[in-house]
Amino acid sequence: MGCMDGKTGLIVGIANDRSYAWFIAQSILREGGTCLFTHLPGEKMERRVRKAIQSLGVEDPWLLPMDASSDESMDEAFAAIERDHPRLDWLVHSIAFADKDWLKEGRFTATPREVFTQAMDISAWTYAAMAHRATPLMTEGGGMVSMSYYGAEKAVPGYNVMGVAKAALEATTRYLAMELGERNIRVNAISGGPIRTMSSMAVGGFSQILDWVEQKAPLKRNVTGEDVGDAAAWLLSPRASGVTGQTLYVDCGYASMGL
Repeated sequence: MGCMDGKTGLIVGIANDRSYAWFIAQSILREGGTCLFTHLPGEKMERRVRKAIQSLGVEDPWLLPMDASSDESMDEAFAAIERDHPRLDWLVHSIAFADKDWLKEGRFTATPREVFTQAMDISAWTYAAMAHRATPLMTEGGGMVSMSYYGAEKAVPGYNVMGVAKAALEATTRYLAMELGERNIRVNAISGGPIRTMSSMAVGGFSQILDWVEQKAPLKRNVTGEDVGDAAAWLLSPRASGVTGQTLYVDCGYASMGL
């Protein structure tokens, strides 16, 4: 028996087989859960995401386009979920965006208004927007998880506006948890350590961050996708039934160090 047996949920954010969302899906599937998936609109993105999902052994995935920057697109996706799977048990929000040109040292003070607001919109507000749409389907309670990073708490060179957006994401987590708790819906975030993904490589000095964490973290290594995937599956499962409103650090202990 797996901790996710009989549980169905939505994973938003798989880009390829190096995405945190991919590792979360891998853990949930191993634990007996059923995963629904979305992809950014476009044939190229659909092919890429479908290939990544099929590498998990899901040959014919439930997969629909969804543009999180569009209310209409989110409405259509959740309407399709309600039609095909009237009950949801969990939601994974693993998306973020900021213009990579502004993810470099020495560029934060000049961040344009539109870059700032777009980062906040996609990286933080969409967690609340998806929670709003998923809540009516969580008729028996459930769990939600989003992905944050240490740069939400401390200033990390080059992380810039994304750090501000992740701080907003963590605050959003707490307010969602407060509101949805009476429905037995738990809302948490995972602050995962850095791994090499398409989005992380846009951060200036990312390779140096990996080297530093490996040297200074108590476990003397960088986090793996499997580490985060297993933590997410636990948070979403009944085994974490008393945990909500939290940001769980899965970073080999780095955030606990006074560095």
